[in-house]
Amino acid sequence: MKKLILTIITSFTLFACSDKVSKSDLNHLNGYWEIEEVVFSDGNKKEYKVNSIIDYIELDDLKGYKKKVMPQFDGSFKTSNDAEPFTIKQEEDGFKILYKNELSEWEESIIFLSEDSYSTKNEEGTVYHFKRFEPIKIE
Repeated sequence: MKKLILTIITSFTLFACSDKVSKSDLNHLNGYWEIEEVVFSDGNKKEYKVNSIIDYIELDDLKGYKKKVMPQFDGSFKTSNDAEPFTIKQEEDGFKILYKNELSEWEESIIFLSEDSYSTKNEEGTVYHFKRFEPIKIE
């Protein structure tokens, strides 16, 4: 319970005191990310302790893709050929990630971005918190 309260206070402090995301910060999105927590618009939360599938993001200029990968114990990743392309659009209130495929299109606002974590908020008000993936080292 103490850990949850500390996480909430830390998240609030980061959001309340941090500057807006800058264009130069966007390079931090490149790499492997695992979901840490989802906060739904009604206030309910879902924490993710262990992730067997993580996201790989590659961004060049304002275009990129997100791909689901499965980390392996030897440090490699299993993946499929599926990738979700996106573009990033700068708006007055910050940056939005715009996704579009043959079935749908949606957008997420980048509300926090650092080297080690980032958070997005979708059109329904759901907030997704991600942390940089760190492989498990078995010796």
